Amino acid sequence: MEIKRTKIVDIFNPALVGNDVCVKGWVRTRRGNKQVQFIALNDGSTIKNVQIVVDPAKIDENLLKDITTGACIGATGKLVESQGAGQSVEIQGENIVLYGTCPNDYPMQKKGQSFEYMRKHAHMRLRTNTFGAVFRIRHNMAMAVHRYFSDHGFFYFHSPIITASDCEGAGEMFQVTTKNLYKLEKDDQGSIKYDDDFFGKMTSLTVSGQLEGELGATALGAIYTFGPTFRAENSNTPRHLAEFWMIEPEVAFLELNGLMDLEEDFIKYCVKWALDNCKDDLEFLNKMIDKGLIERLEGILKDNFVRLEYTEGIKILEEAASNGVKFEFPISWGGDLASEHERYLVETHFKKPVILYNYPREIKAFYMKQNEEPEERRTVQGTDVLFPQIGEIIGGSVREESLEKLNGEIERRNIPTKDMWWYLDTRKYGSCPHAGFGLGFERLILFVTGMQNIRDVIPFPRTPKNAEF
Repeated sequence: MEIKRTKIVDIFNPALVGNDVCVKGWVRTRRGNKQVQFIALNDGSTIKNVQIVVDPAKIDENLLKDITTGACIGATGKLVESQGAGQSVEIQGENIVLYGTCPNDYPMQKKGQSFEYMRKHAHMRLRTNTFGAVFRIRHNMAMAVHRYFSDHGFFYFHSPIITASDCEGAGEMFQVTTKNLYKLEKDDQGSIKYDDDFFGKMTSLTVSGQLEGELGATALGAIYTFGPTFRAENSNTPRHLAEFWMIEPEVAFLELNGLMDLEEDFIKYCVKWALDNCKDDLEFLNKMIDKGLIERLEGILKDNFVRLEYTEGIKILEEAASNGVKFEFPISWGGDLASEHERYLVETHFKKPVILYNYPREIKAFYMKQNEEPEERRTVQGTDVLFPQIGEIIGGSVREESLEKLNGEIERRNIPTKDMWWYLDTRKYGSCPHAGFGLGFERLILFVTGMQNIRDVIPFPRTPKNAEF
């Protein structure tokens, strides 16, 4: 009778010792001599390999030669307690099936390739220990997101990927069209005519699901979106992607302090989930990638986040600069903070996460609720959660619920409203206080894994001049 396959993550169950088992996966290494061969096998279910001990006399010589790093095999044999160091159990291999050979030009041979090299082979890097760990953690973080919001009464809300509105007002969007780009008709003003396009208007890939999320919150009370978003920003930094995943909760009747409570509670939940459910992978990354990773994650759970008004944050940074701290970018009230400023507050001054709030109106989006202050120093109830190593990991705000004030800000900024009528209707018909935030999922994965480049925490990164695989 054929033995049912056991995943390697389950093979370390002491109850299986003494039984015949079948494992299938990819060879990490093969070593040994004429008397005995040792095959390290991994199937992606765990960071751990299982060792298969083989008597070469029992295996066809040509088959054994083809069991090289990267080859795909199945192996059956008795599971026994291991006599060697490094593993608790091993398999006494009786039969091996070769599913796929792996030539010597396999790009993920066991040697110290750089992450830059592995990005060029992103379709193969998934099989390495490091990226196996990263993407198992990514899965667990996605599960944590859904579990948190479901347990807290939020509804999962699917916002559109194709949109006619620009949430951020930046204009850096990817257009979606069925038009023939070689024969673009224009009107008398020189503008492209979209009458014959699929949607009859200019449409783009979304930069955020927030505006539609607000519609959901004003009907269902508390919703969250979790899906891909797109920014056509020509930025080649270790913190930017053209395609990434966003988590955006939106809650009716939520005010500023409640918003900051939600931001802190959510991110602590996700970090604790990782520590509780990704132990083996985190220990591997802590050893191989970032020796302070687990300590830093545990530190997030120990203390309350600092809540700091933007104006006070600027004073701290100005004082630091006057005392000799060198910043590349200038500091002044009214300006946005650079990553170096954010990390100074978090890593040097407070040594813990910081929620910065009440930003100047001019550097934030039109929909943020304004504080009652003099016009020249008007602030809005925006929040940024700043983390060590990362800088900003969450951006949120209380939304302006007054139709009059929202219209005034739209007019002041000369924002086109022809495609925004539906959004303004939420303020016209039964407006309510509400708030929400956006968390770039890859930023969270960067922090939880200790990886240094955002291109290494998404399977197939999309960046300027790069859309492979």
